[in-house]
Amino acid sequence: MDAEITLLAGTAGTTIATLLATDMWNGVRNGVLALWGRVRPDDQERVATQLDTSRRDLLDAQADGDEEAEGEVAAEWRGRIRRLLVAHPELAAELRSLLTELAPGALTPVTVTQRATASGSSRVYQAGRDLNIDQR
Repeated sequence: MDAEITLLAGTAGTTIATLLATDMWNGVRNGVLALWGRVRPDDQERVATQLDTSRRDLLDAQADGDEEAEGEVAAEWRGRIRRLLVAHPELAAELRSLLTELAPGALTPVTVTQRATASGSSRVYQAGRDLNIDQR
């Protein structure tokens, strides 16, 4: 479940950071606050402040041409969401629903198709991710 939580938190953090600087920011804010409020209602005001600060940071960064800011905000929200899900894994289904509502393609798995043809004594190496080759 830990890898699943990490992956879900990563998607959520990126989605939150991306949408906070758009017209959808109110929906993101309300959805995140509702999620938090289910298990930590006393933290809602603090989380609301963090969301508002993240939005201002993103808008300022866009105005200044700072392309790294979105990644930094996404990393902050990945961590916050991951810690929330570790403490309350029962929120995972609700978070998935929120992400599907806000960004329908966010949870769609990516399909990779690879084709290769080798002839003679040639070799083909393909990988969908990491590939280590030790030729001795």
